[in-house]
Amino acid sequence: MQTVLTPQRDSGDELSALKKKQQATWSAGDYSVVGVTLQIVGESLCEAVDLHSGEHVLDIAAGNGNATLAAARRFTEVTSTDYVPELLERAKARATAEGLTVNFQVADAEALDFPDGTFDVALSTFGIMFTADHDRAAQEMQRVVRKGGRMGMANWTPESFIGQLFKTIGRHVPPPAGARSPALWGTRAWLDEHFGTQANDIKTTSKTFVFRYRSPEHWLEVFRTWYGPTLKAFAALDAEKAKALETDILKLIEQFNRAGDGTMVVPSEYLEIVITKA
Repeated sequence: MQTVLTPQRDSGDELSALKKKQQATWSAGDYSVVGVTLQIVGESLCEAVDLHSGEHVLDIAAGNGNATLAAARRFTEVTSTDYVPELLERAKARATAEGLTVNFQVADAEALDFPDGTFDVALSTFGIMFTADHDRAAQEMQRVVRKGGRMGMANWTPESFIGQLFKTIGRHVPPPAGARSPALWGTRAWLDEHFGTQANDIKTTSKTFVFRYRSPEHWLEVFRTWYGPTLKAFAALDAEKAKALETDILKLIEQFNRAGDGTMVVPSEYLEIVITKA
């Protein structure tokens, strides 16, 4: 499938309105209920970027801290950021429980309050891809990393289960004005366009995260209750339209589900990305 790449030229007012909607979406429910199940992705990413103890690491759009904790376990100096304070509190509680030292700071991925070249490594697991202004977020990530430093990301691909989930939701609840598909961050062409001019190397590896739940209905209950984008989508629909969305999501799960015992075992592809800054 060919991805058409176009610059994001939306007005400032439009992007500002989109950001407010997105922040409200990620503040809804409790992403940490879902996020904690994705911990293995943060561990894998920290290995992929080859973290060294003592390095200064920034976790962008950290959520409840999967990459943050993985980096701290490797004795790095970690700053964990997100624009949803409640999620950082969840991450802080996890770090405290493990006795890990982390600097937590509320920050917007599109306007990071750090000088140029502050960090040896910047990370993001399923976070920065959901920013309102993709171009600005990519620029900021590169700006705060020193020359020769690394950027590591885990981003869902358009063809993945999660990529198709957002496409399914979009058929029932049209995305707000100015929104671009977060799954663009999971395509090599988009990465080359936005990071290639400042990179010595861009390495992408197709990886799979497997959603394991008691049943498709159990997954839907969890995501409908706690995962902001799904929660907000259902809240925007009346009962009849909500039922139609539920039906389509369960059909999507059926397409991906490799379990034959009534449980849910659904693989979802993502790109594990390691970029070395020139």
